[in-house]
Amino acid sequence: MMSSELLNTLKKLPNPLQQEVLHYAEFLADKYSRGQPENILPTKRRQAGTMKGMIVMSDDFDEPLEDLKDYM
Repeated sequence: MMSSELLNTLKKLPNPLQQEVLHYAEFLADKYSRGQPENILPTKRRQAGTMKGMIVMSDDFDEPLEDLKDYM
């Protein structure tokens, strides 16, 4: 089923874009054949909170700047 959908979508594209899709598919096939892991997408996900305590904001962060007092 996926192959027929892919072919139908490719037929709708102009020839230069079909060529680009072909090159990309060849690239992926070559990368996969070299022994790359089956899951091409990265599996390691970022973990929230690993930078906790590394960024410190001053207590007066939300206070107006001295340079802008004339405009307030």
